Amino acid sequence: MERVIITGVDRSAHSRAAADWAARAALLRGLPLRVVHVSPPDGPGADGERPGRPGNTVAERVATDHPGNTVAAHVAAQLTDRHPALRAQCLSLTGDPMAALRTVAADAELLVVGLRGEDSPAGVPVGSTAVALTRACERPVVLVPGGRPPGHADAVTVGIDARNSASAAVGLAFEAARSRGVRLHAVHAWPLPAQAAERPFPAMEEDRATWEDDEVQRLSDALRPWRGKYPEVDVLADVVLLAPEVALAHAAGNSGLVVAGRRSGRTALALLPDAECPVMVVPV
Repeated sequence: MERVIITGVDRSAHSRAAADWAARAALLRGLPLRVVHVSPPDGPGADGERPGRPGNTVAERVATDHPGNTVAAHVAAQLTDRHPALRAQCLSLTGDPMAALRTVAADAELLVVGLRGEDSPAGVPVGSTAVALTRACERPVVLVPGGRPPGHADAVTVGIDARNSASAAVGLAFEAARSRGVRLHAVHAWPLPAQAAERPFPAMEEDRATWEDDEVQRLSDALRPWRGKYPEVDVLADVVLLAPEVALAHAAGNSGLVVAGRRSGRTALALLPDAECPVMVVPV
């Protein structure tokens, strides 16, 4: 794995918000940031000119010391002006944006993009590239909202299935909380047992309390090794009788970052349209 954070950029406000978040994340981790702009093969290039080669050929330009006049270079220059300690590179490509970003991020620590791009239709809360990367990227993807008030930054929230906890997602959430010096809010959403749904009458309170106690113990067991590895992280363990996407949406109100395992992608995708803080989707 390459120790670099990659951010995909275009000319949109969402993209600039994502690039700034990525720059801060790179500084927290002591890593370089690679700013990538992808021009479609039948559209203007990174510098406003038509690509020199047709089809899906990838035309690549890397500019670190003398970046030139490209979208990627312009964003990288703005970021280094705001964050002088940032080590920034820039890369301009031609091709399908989702495929190109997925390829360049194949070995990166993190890929950061905006929820929408400059070509997203009006009224669409999540762009097609963001959705495709959420579903298919092999590396963790952070999707950053733009043009709306940010969420509070006093917690990192992670969704945990205590019966089948995703260690990659949990580990990244603990690391994010540690590096930011904030609380980790671990949310385990659980359904009523199958036998409760088969009964002709509502479950008794005693039964619900017993089932919830079992879920609390499962979550405690799932978190125990991570608490030992990150003793400095304050953890709020939360067990809720809700659908996972609803539970995470409620918990995200006081968060600066929400972390979710991808699996089917349903939970993460359900969070994105109304997201007020960045959402990290981890392939598990």
